[in-house]
Amino acid sequence: MRAPKPVPGHERRRDRRCGRHARRRRCPRSFLHDPGCAVTYTLTTACHRVFARHETFHARYGWFRKAVIGAQENPDLFTAEDATVSLGVGKNMVRAIRFWGGAAKVIAEAASPGKRRNSAVRPTLNGEAVFGVDGVDPYMEAPGTLWLLHWWLLRPPCELPVWWIAFNRFSSVEFTEEDLVRVVNEEILRHGWVMPNESSIRKDISCLLRTYAAADHGRASLDDLLDSPLRGLGLIERSRAAGRSAGGGAPGAGYRFLLGAKPSLPPEIIAFAMLDWMARIGAARTVSMANAVFEPGSPGKVFGLSERALNDAMTRVVDTYAIGQLLTTAGATQFVVMASESLPELAQSLLTRYYENLRMKLSRPLGDGPASYNDAALVSLSAAGGAK
Repeated sequence: MRAPKPVPGHERRRDRRCGRHARRRRCPRSFLHDPGCAVTYTLTTACHRVFARHETFHARYGWFRKAVIGAQENPDLFTAEDATVSLGVGKNMVRAIRFWGGAAKVIAEAASPGKRRNSAVRPTLNGEAVFGVDGVDPYMEAPGTLWLLHWWLLRPPCELPVWWIAFNRFSSVEFTEEDLVRVVNEEILRHGWVMPNESSIRKDISCLLRTYAAADHGRASLDDLLDSPLRGLGLIERSRAAGRSAGGGAPGAGYRFLLGAKPSLPPEIIAFAMLDWMARIGAARTVSMANAVFEPGSPGKVFGLSERALNDAMTRVVDTYAIGQLLTTAGATQFVVMASESLPELAQSLLTRYYENLRMKLSRPLGDGPASYNDAALVSLSAAGGAK
């Protein structure tokens, strides 16, 4: 099929249309696109326009389990008068736990019969599988669980557009908060979104840095990891070398993205993310490894991997689990899925075997996205929300 012209407003898009949309002038770009459409994610197709909904609190250790168990026991927990007592936190933290549970796609709002607004919250399939009463790793003991949460936080539909820009569209390695503010503003304007208050953008950036960067120079302490479990992933660190803004501004706190191999990132989690990403962009069963490193929303971008690190991880997976092959032609390497299962089924199987290797049992199925896509009665937790 001859490749159509790029869709206006979607930069650098390889727009291969599926059979359903072959005769249409443009292929629709939304979270519910036909699986046959190949998509290069942009801010508008990957994220909801949501800013600073976390009440300035970054996700604490145990909050995801609190959200899932609380929603299992009482769907109206987060609007109940005694929510602060039940969760053991303050009023603002109740709202923060609800936000982070939804952003990580482990809880979702459920339709409330007879009510204008959806107030009931229930776990998603993902939430029940990992953090539920019989979840595989409710206390996040396995390193892969933390990386899985990081992937779910940034996977479309993403409720953290500022974070999505930072990991997928921000090209600097050394940076300051001001550098990131500038790039986020540019991306928001370029995609035609109404500009939120600058304070909301700064709150999201501050929350991002507190989530992933240790409080002081050097390795994260035990207190750091308990305060924010994702700091142990080694994605962002403080950097004295980046103390001056790349734009020539006043000196400020410097940070650095850590790119390359991640010692705590299991190859099975990388392969799970690869298969999940392939299913979402409509890549059929073949994908370029270069795209898997450099495309927005890809495992390489979200996990901060180099091409060599991704190739090494996928080589280990295909050698161990025989799910496909890495084929190199004219210097370009492609990952080709050879197994007969669908991409979501194969991703679930890999995750199950990862936990089995740790003597942990993943007994429940994962949803292919938020529960709103698995159960018509559920809707995205933050889709109805707005920006502050």
